[in-house]
Amino acid sequence: MTSLRVRIGVLGIALFAGALAPTSAHATAAAPSPTVEEQRLDKAVPQEILRRSGFDDVAPEFTRALGGAHSYAQARRIVVREGSALWRRAVDRAQGRGPAESKGREALPHKGGGGRRVGLSRDDDRPLYWARLGMTREVRTWEPGFGVSDTQRGALLDVLERTSRGQTDLRYPGGHLSGHMKRILVTGFDPFTLDRDIRISNPSGASALALDGTVLQTDEGPARVETAVFPVRWDDFAQGTVERTLRPYLPKVDLFTTVSQGRIGRFDVERTNGAWRGGYPDNENLSRTETVPVADPASQPQWTTTTLPYAAITAADTGRFPVYDHTEVTEIPAGATDPVVRADGPTAGSTARAGGGGNYLSNEIAYRATLLRDRLGLHDTLPGGHVHTPVLEFGAGNTTEVTDPDFVRNRVDIIDQVRAIVTVAADASFRD
Repeated sequence: MTSLRVRIGVLGIALFAGALAPTSAHATAAAPSPTVEEQRLDKAVPQEILRRSGFDDVAPEFTRALGGAHSYAQARRIVVREGSALWRRAVDRAQGRGPAESKGREALPHKGGGGRRVGLSRDDDRPLYWARLGMTREVRTWEPGFGVSDTQRGALLDVLERTSRGQTDLRYPGGHLSGHMKRILVTGFDPFTLDRDIRISNPSGASALALDGTVLQTDEGPARVETAVFPVRWDDFAQGTVERTLRPYLPKVDLFTTVSQGRIGRFDVERTNGAWRGGYPDNENLSRTETVPVADPASQPQWTTTTLPYAAITAADTGRFPVYDHTEVTEIPAGATDPVVRADGPTAGSTARAGGGGNYLSNEIAYRATLLRDRLGLHDTLPGGHVHTPVLEFGAGNTTEVTDPDFVRNRVDIIDQVRAIVTVAADASFRD
């Protein structure tokens, strides 16, 4: 009987404790599983990229720091600090500051023997991408002793994404320098189509790292470039990541361009952007086929246009790849039901099915950025639009190695040509 009373008493205490458990929106929730994107991190190629760049220490050091947090507020400070540090480390590496790889990484065993692997070249954007995923996976699966709610975990992930992408690091000179230096904003993207080839690098992201905080010498004087990188995920765009990042800066800059990887062997200045998502899977393997979701859809146009000086850009000698004024779109003409391709842009009253940049996220960032420009009343005063880079290709016959001389040369040449295109755009725009 005594044993029974003890068991009943223990059960009563457990039930009473359960009754007092938090039930609000801030209740502690079980940590979710890693995302599709984060699950790729354990594959051999990402791990090799992290080792050969020295960025394999990022996630472990972040895990140790986060493990020392004793409150949500302390955890948030750690996330902000470490996310910002990752962005600055990637920029510094790309621009020749600090080591290209960690000490002792110079002689890594070559797979299968027969030679040694050296570190990755500084122009590589992939260490930032994979190191960030190591950090987001840690936050997503983290289970601290003090507990975190779904809302708090989401807020930590959000601030980690923003800080590690340079979105909170857009800083133009103030004071006496502000009147003597033009301001340029450039954006890039993460690698994508990773299930097709996990080795992929994105030259637009590499260009963002190479250009961030640099000063271009234009015909009208110096111009400061600030950059940020965006995810290849439909849902992040629907949640307004582009507008939240760009809105504070578009009224203050003198020129902007979004940049992404496009077609083989050529640059394109995209003349027209369309309000349509074509459904191609993103980095989470999610598809979205719909009108681009924006605030105030009642006033949403089907098309927006570039205000970049495309004629000057295409006429200039900016590098080894040809540069085109790309005017083709796919539309459903007014009164029709079937889409048609038009070489010279959309017709009046038509419905968008693809802009010059297609109907994936490169078209969407161009559409969102230029729509924001127009809604801020800057169409006639702010040059801005989208530039597609060539596809970054590996050398002939390379189907397994994470880098090769042709791959590096192609990426460096694309970065240099992006810089030249931005300079030409600034020269032409600032003279007007």
